[in-house]
Amino acid sequence: MRERYQRIKALATQHPVRMLCRALAVNPSGYYAWRLRPASQRSRTDQQLTELLREEHLQSRKTYGRPRLLVRLRRLGHCHGHTRIARLMRAARINARPRRGFRPLTTQSNHQSPIAPNLLTGHSGSTASDQIWLTDLTYVQTAEGWLYVSCIIDHYSRRVVGWAFGDTLDTDLPLKALNMALLQRRPGKGLVHHSDRGCQYASSCYRQALCRYGVNPSMSRAGNCYDNAAMESFWSTLKQELIYRQTFLTRAQASAAIFDYIETFYNPVRLHSALNYKSPVDFEHQNN
Repeated sequence: MRERYQRIKALATQHPVRMLCRALAVNPSGYYAWRLRPASQRSRTDQQLTELLREEHLQSRKTYGRPRLLVRLRRLGHCHGHTRIARLMRAARINARPRRGFRPLTTQSNHQSPIAPNLLTGHSGSTASDQIWLTDLTYVQTAEGWLYVSCIIDHYSRRVVGWAFGDTLDTDLPLKALNMALLQRRPGKGLVHHSDRGCQYASSCYRQALCRYGVNPSMSRAGNCYDNAAMESFWSTLKQELIYRQTFLTRAQASAAIFDYIETFYNPVRLHSALNYKSPVDFEHQNN
């Protein structure tokens, strides 16, 4: 009955109360008595939690679903069951954008350049930052045409350490991302750089750049995106939480939005499930 009363209350500004009571088979006197009755402690707590959920959801750029919102609430000292939080989120229509699949179409592996071995096969994983970097290319549609994006992430912290934007898929694009990462991070010798078999990464100038800085090239098996799963996961996150939510008129507008997402949200703030729900920056500070 309480749910019917709440529905009437929500619609009372748009329709007569008595008409709503008839439609929902509710006695008007019972509804008015409910309105005058003081809210229970649980109802007051539900209202407070709902407002807090709305605030945290907005701060996450409306990207967090129930798992991450639960983590945020618990870190703020609110320990409630996931069933209750799910109920409140449904009532307040708080939800993350549903995921949809995508297939990257930026890899041109039909070339005669050398293919590096897959150094991640049987690898136990990185134990600190700047041991393994992952890289790839993707694309963003704008009214001007395609914007191509190259990113490098650190396998250990999932932090984006280098990126570049361009209107072509020339080797200069991933080289700019690589140079940015090397300049900012200054990794030691022995770093593994893992990519797909794209012609950009197999080109002589890219291989020379890796050799010059003592970086070991590694490439995925042919047609196997799972060898670079963490990188594909980042692309999926970027597209679901930013790209698919808006229309970009220019490449400059898309570039600025991606820069802002990486620098002010993804790296320093966004809770990452693979990092025990810490942001990449916090994870590095706590574990390096």
